[in-house]
Amino acid sequence: MTQSASPAKEDGGSGPGPGTWKRTAKSGGEGPARTAFFRADVRTLSLIGVLAVLAVIGGVTKPDQFLDTSNLQLILTLASIIGVVTVGMTFVIVGGGIDLSVGAIVALASVWATTVATQEYGFAGILFTSIVVGVACGLVNGVLVAYGKMVAFIATLAMMASARGLALQITGGNTQTVEISSVLDLHARESYVLGIPPLVLIFAAVTVIGWLVLNRTTFGRRTVAIGGNPEAARLAGIDVRRQRLYLYLLSGLCCGIAAFMLIVLSGSGQNTNGNLYELDAIAAAIIGGTLLTGGRGTIVGSVLGVLIFTTISNIFVLNNLETAVQQIAKGAIIVAAVLVQRRTSTE
Repeated sequence: MTQSASPAKEDGGSGPGPGTWKRTAKSGGEGPARTAFFRADVRTLSLIGVLAVLAVIGGVTKPDQFLDTSNLQLILTLASIIGVVTVGMTFVIVGGGIDLSVGAIVALASVWATTVATQEYGFAGILFTSIVVGVACGLVNGVLVAYGKMVAFIATLAMMASARGLALQITGGNTQTVEISSVLDLHARESYVLGIPPLVLIFAAVTVIGWLVLNRTTFGRRTVAIGGNPEAARLAGIDVRRQRLYLYLLSGLCCGIAAFMLIVLSGSGQNTNGNLYELDAIAAAIIGGTLLTGGRGTIVGSVLGVLIFTTISNIFVLNNLETAVQQIAKGAIIVAAVLVQRRTSTE
């Protein structure tokens, strides 16, 4: 049982799987752990290198615009919203699942939280509704996948369609404007802390908490275990179904937080909010080193992936390049990242 639980750790997982300590004690060596850490470190340094190259490209092509403080703040702000979603997506993928409904959940939460009835309760009403709607959708996904034994792809695809449809029904295709000044003021420059937008601070807090949970808690170790080998995790005493439910609840929570951030940024709620967020979040997690098959992933890598994609989009916009070329570039990066993963996982 101890041997069957160890592959998740050998693949470079973010935390030790069941039986790892016993196995290490018996072998008396730390080779696999050190190798996993080295690979993770190389991946992180590689992503930082890519981000540095993009910064140089942006600085060379549009030095006055790209390096401007307001533009850098914009990049971080835009990365913050999809970044929060990506943190939740990373947990789900590390646990061996997938969530195609995150963009639709963000849309539904944003329009539900900006209805006239909700705005009557002010700032607290909008924030509370955003989070509750996100968690409720995550609960449905989790129940269907963990206890209904539905394939995650199908269950979350159904949620994506349903949430989009409900968001459209609520808005009637119209934009719902936010009238609460305390919400809108969060995006005002007067609210910046040492030049850092509040949305970026929220993203930073979510990232730090996510990293701690994945790498320093039992919850994180269980997530890696069920993603690497669900049967071994079950034999080790982990309630796999309950853990998967928690992962989708966590993803829904992140979507609710992102929906509130999007409301602050745009000052409105629309049924088109969160469009293609699921693809961006999955792509960012993949290039950050998260295996689609589960059992390995890093929050730091996922965040760097988000920053890379956001920077690419910003550079393309500043240089007036076509969106189609931007999508091609993103696709090439994803393919390259997957090929690198396959190579490192077989070494």
